[in-house]
Amino acid sequence: MSANLAELLGTMILILLGDGVVANVVLKQTKGNNAGWIVITAGWGFAVAVAVYCTGAISGAHLNPAVTLGMAAIGKFEWALVPGYIAAQMAGAFLGGVLVWLAYLPHWKVTDDQGAKLAVFCTGPAIRHTVGNVICEIIGTAVLVLGVLAILSPANLVPNSGFDKGFGPALVGMLVWSIGLSLGGPTGYAINPARDLGPRLAHFVLPIPGKGSSDWGYAWIPVIGPAIGGIIGALVYKALWPVV
Repeated sequence: MSANLAELLGTMILILLGDGVVANVVLKQTKGNNAGWIVITAGWGFAVAVAVYCTGAISGAHLNPAVTLGMAAIGKFEWALVPGYIAAQMAGAFLGGVLVWLAYLPHWKVTDDQGAKLAVFCTGPAIRHTVGNVICEIIGTAVLVLGVLAILSPANLVPNSGFDKGFGPALVGMLVWSIGLSLGGPTGYAINPARDLGPRLAHFVLPIPGKGSSDWGYAWIPVIGPAIGGIIGALVYKALWPVV
């Protein structure tokens, strides 16, 4: 398996399980209907851990253009490889959205709420406030990238000790769970351009009954905010942490 294919499949798994838990909670007549925010944030954290376990040894499991850009910005990833990684992440996220649509196929028709259907695929603000929404996504993604770099650093997980590969993905999942619980309220914590844009495109093209708008007016925020935040988080880590 190539690194780009690993990024595609890893991101697809991430979205299948992450958007899948949202579908289980917000779509009508599912077993998990109305299970709440804790279930959604836990599901996303577990989704990240599973996807990283699946692909970390092959591609490093970026699974997120913000992570890829952050790593490149501090010299931990080659800029020449960035376009291929991001293209694979976007494609994987789109396919993940399609798989969620298929998994919950009979539930779209019985769900009247257009906003709930869109929420399965992509994020939206609790209060529509452009500056505040961008700032929230920048902060959340900066914490993500900084946290990944710090948690997985040799100071915490000694390379080739077994703990770095065996325990690292679970800690990254815990980090995402924490971000969702603490910072997810204002915007739904996209913290990943591919996670939002790929499934939003799937929502736009799929034949979902009564689906409504894909909210393209908001769509740039969960792309630009995380991209900026990822680079900031990486630069802060490089500037302040003793082990890079």
